[in-house]
Amino acid sequence: MIAIVKYNAGNIGSVTNALNRLGVENKVTDVPAELREADKVIFPGVGEASTAMSYLRERGLDLVIQSLTQPVLGICLGMQLMCQHSEEGDADCLGIFDTKVKRFPQNKGLKVPHMGWNVIHGSTPMKNSVLMNHLDGSEDVYYVHSYYAQPSADAVAICDYILEFASVMHKDNFYATQFHPEKSAKVGEQMLKNFLEL
Repeated sequence: MIAIVKYNAGNIGSVTNALNRLGVENKVTDVPAELREADKVIFPGVGEASTAMSYLRERGLDLVIQSLTQPVLGICLGMQLMCQHSEEGDADCLGIFDTKVKRFPQNKGLKVPHMGWNVIHGSTPMKNSVLMNHLDGSEDVYYVHSYYAQPSADAVAICDYILEFASVMHKDNFYATQFHPEKSAKVGEQMLKNFLEL
């Protein structure tokens, strides 16, 4: 069973649909016992960081997520909330990844939010992660975000839009993507399969 964290954030429906297409049993839940007992956990989200963190703390879900020992996949806002701190609402986050989340600076030639398809490429040095199995690290994936995680030792792949930012992250049993694998066609489907096969 794949548990999808239910919290005050959007985009859960598209993740559920992607898992259903892959024929994977899944459940949207905010029950701590169900999250702990799941084979794997997906932490998706589209929304605002401080509001989302308040929702998680009010229900004790922040401590639950931090304590999980099975594979966990954060997506978009889920990835940002797994970092130390976000400029969005000046939010202290879960602190799983040792990096901070900042807003893209204004750029006359490039719009914020960063929206649409963009290339990921391996970080330097390239960190091994099963999330990247069967991928060469130069694929197009789909982004929608105004905030980004700064590259760090946990970055598996990066993307360049206005500046370089972490696109894929991995530390211990925690994995994350800034882009939306459930909206990234065959590349995203492969990443989801890689996660599900852990």
